[in-house]
Amino acid sequence: MSHEDFIITLFSKVDDAMAAVRKHPQLKMHPSEIVTMVILFVIKGVGNRAFYRWMVNNWLYLFPGLPERTRLFRLFKKHRQWANRLLADPTLLGVIDSYGIEFIHPIREGRSPRQIGKKGVSNHRWIVGGKLCMLLNKFGLIVGWCCDTANVHDSTFQSLVKKVKDQLIVLSDTSFHSKTGDPPNLKLCMRGEWNERMLIETVLSMLTTVSHFKKMAHRVWEYFQAHLAFAMAAFNILAQWNGLQPDEHGFVPLSIAEFSL
Repeated sequence: MSHEDFIITLFSKVDDAMAAVRKHPQLKMHPSEIVTMVILFVIKGVGNRAFYRWMVNNWLYLFPGLPERTRLFRLFKKHRQWANRLLADPTLLGVIDSYGIEFIHPIREGRSPRQIGKKGVSNHRWIVGGKLCMLLNKFGLIVGWCCDTANVHDSTFQSLVKKVKDQLIVLSDTSFHSKTGDPPNLKLCMRGEWNERMLIETVLSMLTTVSHFKKMAHRVWEYFQAHLAFAMAAFNILAQWNGLQPDEHGFVPLSIAEFSL
């Protein structure tokens, strides 16, 4: 599939999900165009300026109403709630885990008064940045997410589990345990138990490889949140691009490598 065909098909899928969202009379672009562009930004996995040059040099004829760069990214930030329309439905069983995202090298911590990340441990190394928590259903699609600075404990994200207490039994590692008590639908698993939890490692690996998700350069927390919101939406769209087709064992393989830009 050519990049042009991919962008057109992506817009079609986004437009189906955004059908109920009305265009603001002062906007030159339809909401579906905005969401399509921010999903392309997430998949591209580059900085704001590099992405904007790529759009202007290659795809301006597909998006003739493209605004100035800073205004475009303000639109992404302002309308991040639109990404919720592309989240998946819960199933009986789900998985939750956290993922550290680095903003700056730890040696640079504290040099800027505008630093938004905090110092924490991710994959047995120190980072200065944020932490994403994702909740998946049994197919590996993202049901919900939340984020905080990298220094918080995983139990901080138990609110995500509580929201689906009547819908989902959530598997997690022991780092999600809280001294004050755990939600009734949270099942803490010791190392080696419930290998179904590895599904979330597969999802995080795909995001890291395709979208360069491990490092980001955001300097304002709201832009970081918008990036994460639309990254979750982008993954759900790409993972279901050709439908969820189980193999002979009932396993649904996930892959988004072919959509790397």
